[in-house]
Amino acid sequence: MQTLSKGQRLSIAEAAPSGALHLGLAGHGLALDFACFGLDAAGKLSDERYMTFFNQPLTPCGGVQLETLPGDDAGFGFQLARLPAGVERIVVAATIDGEGSMAHLDTGYLRLLDGRRETARFAFRGADFAQERAVMLGELYRKDGQWRFMAVGQGFNGGMDALVRHFGGAVAEPSAAAAAPVAAAATAPAARISLEKRVEREAPQLVDLVKQAGVSLQKAGLGQHRAKVCLCLDISGSMGKLYRDGLVQRFAERILALGCQFDDDGDIDVFLFGRDVHRPAPMSLSNCTSYVKHAIEHHPLEGDTRYGRAMQAIRAHYFPDAAGGERSKPVAAALPVYVMFLTDGGTSDQPLTEKQLRWGSNEAIFWQFMGIGKGRKSKSKKLSAFSASDFPFLEKLDDLSGRLIDNADYFSVSSPDEHSDAELYDLLMTEYPGWLALARRNGLLPQ
Repeated sequence: MQTLSKGQRLSIAEAAPSGALHLGLAGHGLALDFACFGLDAAGKLSDERYMTFFNQPLTPCGGVQLETLPGDDAGFGFQLARLPAGVERIVVAATIDGEGSMAHLDTGYLRLLDGRRETARFAFRGADFAQERAVMLGELYRKDGQWRFMAVGQGFNGGMDALVRHFGGAVAEPSAAAAAPVAAAATAPAARISLEKRVEREAPQLVDLVKQAGVSLQKAGLGQHRAKVCLCLDISGSMGKLYRDGLVQRFAERILALGCQFDDDGDIDVFLFGRDVHRPAPMSLSNCTSYVKHAIEHHPLEGDTRYGRAMQAIRAHYFPDAAGGERSKPVAAALPVYVMFLTDGGTSDQPLTEKQLRWGSNEAIFWQFMGIGKGRKSKSKKLSAFSASDFPFLEKLDDLSGRLIDNADYFSVSSPDEHSDAELYDLLMTEYPGWLALARRNGLLPQ
């Protein structure tokens, strides 16, 4: 492990040769809040969605996310290749949560990790500062096409609100009753266009869907919940009529509306599977009107149906360290992933599918399977259960043994539009809240 001094620099390729860069943070003697600022060439936060902190734990591209490893007070995970070219620097900062100044700090550290292996550490202490209420601890920056790191340790006189303004961000003015720096930090991204207004402007057909999804989430106790949403669509040949009739398009819009409640970036990831697996561009407010039509034009319906391959690709996308392979121990994540998995038939890779579900139970991914067929069976108490089911294998997955926790739910419908919007959203939340509790209890998500 390399010990860094103030101003010292090193190559990220050397600090994290595997590409799995994590950054751990801690401060003793003071309660600190930590944040990452993604800055452009002018040193400004040109897009406030690239400020990553407790109230905004993930950048739109997924390149930076709040991810605390055991032993640290806070931390961030980085997939630097995902960051847009306009993000030239990432400044890591700490601000005081409450009264006091950085001089009252005992000790603290910033450490770089290659996966879980610590490769470098920058230590700091209160004696390094005076009356500052914030400190810029370190900086990731691009040079000659490569990412590098510099230990900074520079005090800053203002708190979080002043730091946000310094980087060009907008800060909502706090009321007299809520003037703490933490309140300013929590409201810093408020100046961006509200998602509600974006929906009205870019996809007005989703306005009622977004509202109805919100009602169902409130009923489930998830009104403020944050999650990534993924839609996985079967493109086997037997799905043809459902696509031609627009039923898959309308269903996809309902899931996008759910995604708008779970995440404020206005898009969801999409995977298509038949014989092979494809990942088109995300479905967003700007492209949702004819999204499915264009997706099928680029990826025509295929023979065969392989759940396992699709699940493997999804796991590899959200947890690249395992690359969709075996995982026998829990791994922590800042945000859960909600996967809506739609199919109209069985799979030809059952053994691989079972392995994926078992291995994936150690990751913060919840699999909501929906089969399209004549029979209907669900664990939901809101629905009657039919003895005849077209999906015995999905039923088996629903109760599969050998998992860390139950990470899947299943129901079937005669058509994607069988349920009203309210019924569908209630149904999608049948087991997800319980899974969240289990995921937190088993270390997959923060408590």
